[in-house]
Amino acid sequence: MDERRPGAGRALVFFVALIVLISVVALNVPRFARRVAAARPAVPAQPTLPAAEVWVSTADHRLTLAPQPDLALAARDGSDADITIDTKSTYQSMTGFGASMTDASAWLIQNKLTPEQRHALMTELYGSSPNLNLNMMRLTIGASDFSLNLYTMDDMPFGETDPQLRHFNVAPTEDYLIPAVQHALAINPNLLIVASSWTAPAWMKANENLNGGELLPQYENAYADYLVKYVDTYRSRGIPIFALTLQNEPLYSPISYPGMIMNPDTRARVIKYLGPQLAKRTPRTGILEWDHNWAVPEQPLAVLADPAAARYVDGVAWHCYDGSPFEQGRVHRAHPDKDTYITECTGGDWPLYVNGELLWFTRNLLVTGIRQWARGVIYWNLALDERHGPHFGGCSACKGIITIDSQTGAVTRNDEYYAIAHFSRFVMPGALRVKSTDTDADKGLANVAFVDPMDGSVILVLVNINKTGKRVSVAEGQYQFDYAMPAESVATIVWNPSRAAAWIRRALHWLNAGSSRESP
Repeated sequence: MDERRPGAGRALVFFVALIVLISVVALNVPRFARRVAAARPAVPAQPTLPAAEVWVSTADHRLTLAPQPDLALAARDGSDADITIDTKSTYQSMTGFGASMTDASAWLIQNKLTPEQRHALMTELYGSSPNLNLNMMRLTIGASDFSLNLYTMDDMPFGETDPQLRHFNVAPTEDYLIPAVQHALAINPNLLIVASSWTAPAWMKANENLNGGELLPQYENAYADYLVKYVDTYRSRGIPIFALTLQNEPLYSPISYPGMIMNPDTRARVIKYLGPQLAKRTPRTGILEWDHNWAVPEQPLAVLADPAAARYVDGVAWHCYDGSPFEQGRVHRAHPDKDTYITECTGGDWPLYVNGELLWFTRNLLVTGIRQWARGVIYWNLALDERHGPHFGGCSACKGIITIDSQTGAVTRNDEYYAIAHFSRFVMPGALRVKSTDTDADKGLANVAFVDPMDGSVILVLVNINKTGKRVSVAEGQYQFDYAMPAESVATIVWNPSRAAAWIRRALHWLNAGSSRESP
């Protein structure tokens, strides 16, 4: 699938900084040179070892992405380590992290914040690290359960049809959704957007209703045209669509909000209509199959078993509500040429999560999901209010990664915000997952590691689910270190074997922080 490469700007800054560093060293070396007729015996210099930076969050909220003292790296002595990282053994490259700009999220951002609050929040969410650095987004095509009213892009009076899509329009999204997405793109032009349809227009469906029902066979071609028209229209508004899913949760027929059953045979037929049309567009919008729970891997496998459809499928999209992320691995092993994405998962104010959701989301969704081949992870609602809305049926206790107070505009950053931040602020697009010892089952320490090919930095995310602190030893390349993880905590640890590259990375971090503070 075509992807814009946000690393180009970073590469330019990185190499400019490197040239400056080399020039400074070269200019200052002669200043310190001394001609000594009879030199004293030289004392062997002790090698200066790199250090690792650490950020920690705890389930009790005592620490929230809090920077910790640097860890001193030691020369590797050959002793066994709990976690051994092999940066030569690489797996998938990472695309990014994000959340869904639902109608509810966009409406809150556009209507409950002042212009100053809005710009500050959007910069925090979509600005470069040390902001949250979100670079993926999901949009709903038409209304979802988190909309203010029911609609599609081609609604007709009852009993009328529009197979030529002459009445197609995006008017229901003009007031708040499109402006919010355009604002995000202005901050991060490399944002990758996945769009998912919740239902076909009612006139295309057997029950002639937006809620539930199935797509009529005679409108499968028109439904493919409907999705293409959405891509073209949004592109004309400056909103490129990175990938489509044909149908959100195609095995579920909701009664209180838009939805539609779509079995594998139907999805395969629609893909055969849709794929050739998208292939004509540059850049090409990809197709992600499935877009439902881990528990039913047979569904995407059935579509991928059809070669005529599979040729147009770029990857498989997964939801977290039932089953295990290990099913992602099963499908990946059967079709290693297809990408893996997690496109929806939500937390909420449920009794199960009375002690918070930081550990579950970091360990089960992010660490395990990525170890099972996910290239990107997109949370459900970006923002909801203190009453878990606005919403139109469906989930009444869901949370966004942030909560916006509908009276004051005050923003609360939820556990999901910090879970994502432990990845999105440090794991840049193009970073490679690398081999690391799996310590989840035997030590209660989940982990996943990456190397950034841009500067050689190594990024390790650790999750300690134990109620007591745990000391963990880590070995990578020529170096090793020990770290005492707090009880029930998440840590992101970053180091670079090259001290020069490490300082350049820190300098870029400081520069980005300064530019974010100075932005209007």
